[in-house]
Order: sequence, then C-alpha cells, then structure tokens
Amino acid sequence: MLTGNPKFFHLHLVSDATGETLTAMSKAVTVQYPGIRAIEHIHPLVRTKRQLNRVCQIIEAQPGIVLHTIINTELSAELDKLCSDLNIPSIAILNPILQVFGSYLGAPSEPTVGGQHSLDAEYFSRIDALNFTLMHDDGQLPENLDDADLLLIGISRTSKTPTSIYLANKGYKTTNLPLVPSLPLPEILEKPTTAFIVGLIASADRIAQVRQNRVIEMGDSDLSDYVDRDTIAQEITFTRRLCSRHGWPIIDVTRRSIEETAAAVIKLYSDYKR
Repeated sequence: MLTGNPKFFHLHLVSDATGETLTAMSKAVTVQYPGIRAIEHIHPLVRTKRQLNRVCQIIEAQPGIVLHTIINTELSAELDKLCSDLNIPSIAILNPILQVFGSYLGAPSEPTVGGQHSLDAEYFSRIDALNFTLMHDDGQLPENLDDADLLLIGISRTSKTPTSIYLANKGYKTTNLPLVPSLPLPEILEKPTTAFIVGLIASADRIAQVRQNRVIEMGDSDLSDYVDRDTIAQEITFTRRLCSRHGWPIIDVTRRSIEETAAAVIKLYSDYKR
C-alpha cells in the first residue's frame, strides 16, 4: 500500500490477448482518482511461462497494482504468487464476473484465450459497417437509405462524424447529413425508410465556440455568419422544427462525450426496433 500523499502509481495490465478489456476497465477506475496519475504498463499476449517471466521482472522493478486476464491457471497462479511475495495487489478481473455467471447459469465456463477478439461474423459485420460509414460521411448518403441502420442529422459542429464512426465500430451502418437551413433537404429524406434518423443539437454557445476554433484553424476571417450566435440559434431552431415535423428524436450533445452520445443513439434505436 502506498503511504503519504502519492502523485503517481504503477499500474500493470497483463493479458493473454490484446489487453483492450483491461485498458477499458482500468480507465473507468483511474478517472475516479484525478489527483493521482497512473503510469500504465500494458503487457499483451502473455501466453507462455517465458513471456510471463519477462513481465514479472518488470513488475518487480516497478511494483504497483496488477490487473490481469490470464486464462491459463498455472500462469495466473504464478503471477498472483509473485504479487503476494511483493506485497502488491493482483486482481484477475474476470473471475468475480465468471463466478456470478457460473452460479446463475449452473454451468462451468469454457475458457477461451482472446475469445472476445475472434474473427467471427460480428467482427466482419463491424468492418463492413465501418467501410459503409466512411463512404457515406458528411452528406454522402447512400442511393438506398434503407442500406443504413442510422442517419445522424445536424448543423455544423454537432459531432456527427465522430459519433458515426464510433457507432460503426459498434457494428451500426451509419451515415450523416449536415443541415443548412438555406438548402433543401435531399429528396431521399421525403421517402419512407427503415433507417433510423436522429437529430443532434448543442447549445448555441458551445457551437459558436467550436466553430470559432475551426475558423482560426482555417485562417478565414470571412465567416462571420458561421460563428454568429444568433444565426446559430436560428439553425438550432430549424433543426428542432424539422425533427418535430418528421417525428425524429433529438439528442443534445452539449455536455455529452462521443461515447455518451452514441450510447443514447443506440438506446433509441433499440427501442425503435422492438
């Protein structure tokens, strides 16, 4: 246990696969301690005793919290013993979850190294969704809108593209359309479609700030309307009225991360598909 008022600590993430699961879980925890910096040591693809020995040498040199997802019980036990000898915590993070599943299902698990990353149909579906989304970004709508799972619409700087790409990585074929009040909507939107359409908005102040930064990057001073707060407020009103007229749900992204916006879209889409 660290004593005093630590400014940092070593965090070892030991995995027999890519380490993505450990990285995501550790991030969810370390953000709860903003005053202490975690120095992450990621040790992926640890599947042999020789590989584990190299990792153990690093842990001995820079001891800290050890989180691991090692299916091989012999390797897992050896790592736990080393940590016990060093008097540092070692947590097999999947074990408590597996125990709950086993108890509830009344069946033992069948350990599979890196099973969540296998090249199954779901994996190729995500690749297909990502290719689709990159081809149909920023108003490049598909000829048949039914080919898309999701269509995100919104005025400039409402995070349409990054949200679309994140959703694609989740397996959703997503396209997006920038709204410009002075321009007519594409005729394709006037026809019935199975694509689920969601409007994205943000506060006028937030959009003005992001646009101003964009203008500075572009070095173009002749964009006063683009960054004018009153003009932006009118654009937001246009979006609200358009979505209300068509019955399309709206998500305010002002205080949402990309992940939170995507989660809200997925929730709406799941409810729509029921």
